[in-house]
Amino acid sequence: MLRIIDARDAGRGVEPARDLPPEAVEGARAILARVRADGDRALVELTLEHDGADVADGLRVGPEEVARAEEDLDPGLRRALHRMAERLRDLHGRQLPASWADERDGVRFGEVVRPLASVGCYAPGGRAAYPSTVLMTAIPARVAGVPRVVLCSPPGPDGAVAATVLAAAAVAGVDEVYRLGGAQAVAAMAFGTPQVRAVDKIVGPGNVWVTAAKREVAGVVGIDGLAGPSELAIVADGAADPALLAADLVAQAEHDPLARTVLVALDGSLPDRVDDALGAEVERSPRRDVVRRAVERSEAVVAPDEETAVRVVDRLAPEHVQLCVADPGAMLERLRSFGAAFLGSGTPVPFGDYGVGSNHVLPTMGTARFASGLRAADFVTVASFVEASASALGALGPEVELVAAAEGLPGHARAVAMRREGRP
Repeated sequence: MLRIIDARDAGRGVEPARDLPPEAVEGARAILARVRADGDRALVELTLEHDGADVADGLRVGPEEVARAEEDLDPGLRRALHRMAERLRDLHGRQLPASWADERDGVRFGEVVRPLASVGCYAPGGRAAYPSTVLMTAIPARVAGVPRVVLCSPPGPDGAVAATVLAAAAVAGVDEVYRLGGAQAVAAMAFGTPQVRAVDKIVGPGNVWVTAAKREVAGVVGIDGLAGPSELAIVADGAADPALLAADLVAQAEHDPLARTVLVALDGSLPDRVDDALGAEVERSPRRDVVRRAVERSEAVVAPDEETAVRVVDRLAPEHVQLCVADPGAMLERLRSFGAAFLGSGTPVPFGDYGVGSNHVLPTMGTARFASGLRAADFVTVASFVEASASALGALGPEVELVAAAEGLPGHARAVAMRREGRP
């Protein structure tokens, strides 16, 4: 199943996937325009067309239904979601910048940190329900102090949002839940309609249509990033257990037929040993149809040494990297571009998926070269302030005037000079 590549072959075949399908881009643009023009009517029609659900009786899920979903949840699962929420609050509480102020040469200056006024979270549906994504997106917003947190998630054919998603919304303290998915949900949150008030930022992963729509509305609202299919690069040496590696590849492959899984092998015999275990692991999966399609696209890169393995990973800039090597901490220090790292054979990627030390909304499609995973700091703005005393005007004003004049902006210089000379 694994396509084997020699890492010395100029990295051929291990480039990150960066392009969105043209049909998704054009389709998302059409949906955005339709919602912008026709509002709620378009949302109802599009939900019927794409999800087979009739939501004409209202887009919003009532607060009572959200609360009831948590009450009716299996007690063990409810406890697990609350525990995950506790871990996420602790993790994201460490990430917020703080306001500060200082004074120098008669100038008081600093920064003020303010939460965004409203945030829209997207939780995918369709192949599966993702209560974990609700927690991963809504909780850091709440930790940051955002006063209005909205959730959109696609309904099933019966018009209902998955009960586990609603329960997670209750656990996370979401204010409003809407039965909306796909590009139309992004349009509603970005532009607003009579039933769905617009938000300031949209976060959360989705399919290619959701990603294309988020790219189109970036600038109208903020977005967290462009989420492509799930990605995993495993760096493993000859001592790694092939059965565990096969299970790890399948765990990521079951997300999506387009999931990208890459094994970077420091032992030339390892890909064949993993391949032997992979076939049985795929057949064992209840989601084998999805897994098989993803695994057929998987690659094994044979690296002659750790330095080469690090270069391969940095070139991929994967969403997840798993380091099944003798000294994973040392390799982590050498890596530059990745969304989240999982150190050692005893640390599976699902620990990050379910809030054990990591947010699972992570950069994909090579964007880990310049982007980070979702953090509480993504839900605040940081603005600067300056207050100048009379002594500061006298001491620093002439310098400011000189620079303004050099840039050909006499009005700037005059605005300073008038105050320095004591004019009102």
